[in-house]
Amino acid sequence: MRVDLQKACRIALEECLGTREGEEVLVVTDTPMESIGRAFFEAAGSLGAEPLLLLMHPREVSGQEPPAGVGAALSRVQVGVLATSKSLSHTRARREATAVGVRIASLPGATEDMLIRALPVDYRILEEECLRFAQLLTQGREVFLTSPGGTRLHLGIEGRRGFIDAGNLKKPGSFGNLPAGEACIAPVEGTAQGVLVVDGSMAGIGLLQEPIKMRVEKGMVVEIMGGEEARSLERLLAPYGPEARNIAELGIGLNPAARITGRVLEDEKVKGTVHVAIGDNRSFGGQVEAPVHLDGVILRPKLYLDGQLILG
Repeated sequence: MRVDLQKACRIALEECLGTREGEEVLVVTDTPMESIGRAFFEAAGSLGAEPLLLLMHPREVSGQEPPAGVGAALSRVQVGVLATSKSLSHTRARREATAVGVRIASLPGATEDMLIRALPVDYRILEEECLRFAQLLTQGREVFLTSPGGTRLHLGIEGRRGFIDAGNLKKPGSFGNLPAGEACIAPVEGTAQGVLVVDGSMAGIGLLQEPIKMRVEKGMVVEIMGGEEARSLERLLAPYGPEARNIAELGIGLNPAARITGRVLEDEKVKGTVHVAIGDNRSFGGQVEAPVHLDGVILRPKLYLDGQLILG
């Protein structure tokens, strides 16, 4: 096992999750990410914790529930690491474990290089940045997002709370992604209106050769335009009903070590980018529960809050 990967896993367990000697740590992984799951298993053991490793088949799409036994096991430990190829972040199993106090880090689609590069950051500075943007979003009423690629999207956020994903997962019931580095909010359902052009990467697809253009009306994606990748997104959404087309999240990337690689887990954290997700938003204050949550990264955005430029 690579020494630098072992070090990155220890950073996640110690600095982010606050793992203590004797705590039970459940590492949930799937076959495509088994090597990273085992790295976390070994790192937890080296810290004197009681690690458990649960290997499953990958889900078909991010946000799909894991087998019932995974949720049951996750709710019975102190620390959970979700090292899976498809995200379990926006699942009932994860939410129920969080509700009973499990500290959870989710690393969907992570690679060894990503963890080695983007985990060793100054978490104090990162948290300050994330808090600043989250507070701005909490106080705001309306967001207007533009980009050179053609995005012109209005979103209502009044009454919603901004959340941070800054790597501080030490309190019981804490949850976040690793690598960390974003502030996000769930727009009020039915308020998003305009055009969204994703030109960085798209969850479930990866790096985009051609932008995906979405027409948004009353909070829902009503048309998807573009090339083969746009058609791939249509196929991804087709089995999951209208809720999968909900404009679910507005997020601001703030991790200075992250870079665009085609892995949305890292791409959405890249400082200076914005991402908009469709599908489920129950995990951070929204009202839509869907079996899918897909983030799209927008490059070189400008973000206006109540008419004031806050990014770009």
